[in-house]
Amino acid sequence: MHTRLLTALNAEASSTRLHAALTAGTHPDPRLVDALVARCAVEPDFFVRDMLTWALTRLPTDTTLPALLAELTSPVPQARAQALHTLSKIGDGDAWPVITRALLHDADDEVARSAWRAAVVLVPDGARHQLAVDLAAQLGRGDRQVRLSLSRALATLGDETVLEAALTSADPAVRAHAEATRRLLRDPDADVEAAVEEADRIVIMGR
Repeated sequence: MHTRLLTALNAEASSTRLHAALTAGTHPDPRLVDALVARCAVEPDFFVRDMLTWALTRLPTDTTLPALLAELTSPVPQARAQALHTLSKIGDGDAWPVITRALLHDADDEVARSAWRAAVVLVPDGARHQLAVDLAAQLGRGDRQVRLSLSRALATLGDETVLEAALTSADPAVRAHAEATRRLLRDPDADVEAAVEEADRIVIMGR
């Protein structure tokens, strides 16, 4: 089965790759860790990537963590993003030290978003404020989806004090994003998408 799965993971048809990843998770085999991690770095299909992540979560963490941590320094953005995504699903706090500022501020938006999601899952209590500071420094970054991800991460951390500088920023996009995030912090049941959309309207009107 091991050899067949390795071949199927690299098949041309996405349905074959999906089935291979499902099988790998259903019958966990530590010998497949490197192949699963390597496939995450290049897999173009979202559903297959999600199944690959699930398969990795089914394996012992002492086997998967070293392989995933090695991917965080990969020059391939998808490799970094998928490794971070998988670490967030595994939820092992031992991975926290490798969630560096470089990853949190990664120039690639998908890597940064994955780092934010992983960070709020893995961060120990004593590091929550500094994490919130690092994230708040990026308010106003990116498109709507990036801003939604950042607002959700900051709302999860629940530290409103880090928004103070952004709320008085000279940049209207930063101010609006900070205000939308503050609303979410004060009302966790608020519609995050509506709040960010309203922030966008404020920016447009301000211009």
